[in-house]
Amino acid sequence: MRELNSFDRVPLAVLPTPVQRLENISRMLGTNVWIKRDDMTGVGLGGNKVRKLEFLLAEAKAQGAEVVFTTGGAQSNHAMLTAACALKVGMTPILILKKRGVTDRRGNLLLEHLMGVDVRFMDTDDYADIYAEMDRVGQAMGKPYYKIPCGGSNALGALGYVSCAKEIAESGMDFDYLICAEGSGGTHAGLALGAKLFLPHTTVVGMMVDTDPFDVITMGIMKEAVKLLEADVELGPDDIHLRPMAGPGYAIPSAEGTRAVRLMAEKEGLFLDPVYTGKAFAGLLAMAEEGAFRPTDNVLFLYSGGAGGLFAVDMPD
Repeated sequence: MRELNSFDRVPLAVLPTPVQRLENISRMLGTNVWIKRDDMTGVGLGGNKVRKLEFLLAEAKAQGAEVVFTTGGAQSNHAMLTAACALKVGMTPILILKKRGVTDRRGNLLLEHLMGVDVRFMDTDDYADIYAEMDRVGQAMGKPYYKIPCGGSNALGALGYVSCAKEIAESGMDFDYLICAEGSGGTHAGLALGAKLFLPHTTVVGMMVDTDPFDVITMGIMKEAVKLLEADVELGPDDIHLRPMAGPGYAIPSAEGTRAVRLMAEKEGLFLDPVYTGKAFAGLLAMAEEGAFRPTDNVLFLYSGGAGGLFAVDMPD
């Protein structure tokens, strides 16, 4: 297998990120719940995209790109972090976002304004329209450019979370379950493949915050990542575990997600967001309530960031 350190990377993240035991929530749930603080990756407000961007921006620089495009919803955490990381390494970010959700200068859009980022909206539900617009704008500028997909979710980006799984394994800690939010597939794909390689006794569960066919999406990214790694790995349906947690819809707060956000704030002094991590943690709580975890289990929750969204979405009481 090709070593992860053989791939070009731009050093961006502060690693390894801490792992902490959630003492109060562990007592409440009757099992051992831990949190992987990937909100502390060191750029912007932190978050899972920084690990992916180390690989993606390295490829962009290797190709001589001066401009970096990416996309997402109006309050995309990925878009904000891509802009921050691109600026940090001397590249020009342009964000072409779906005109969906909160488009006021709040949350991540405020952060992008503070960075002076070129943000454009398209009134479309089809990312193909946006990627075509990236080509149109890039060609008109006459500068070499690089396109990063929504969420940084492709095989190269997923290597950031294969690496994260290796980081967890090297910590010497053993986990029975690893829980993450599933919004575009790349984080879960990287963790699931990384678990296959480095954490064979850990079950990775992706909490779906959207209604896309993530069984197909995640497996597709995993298979492409296996090719990049030249790994001798057989993948099958049993390697992907998913739970629907979108509630009323993507980027719309759910009652379960709001409860989870409040619980984490009240019990542990940590602030999840209502779009991704709140719904993902609600899935962990639901699994505990259903008796999925034994008292001796160790359950690791990946806190993938997203705090900017907490200040954009109106949350119910």
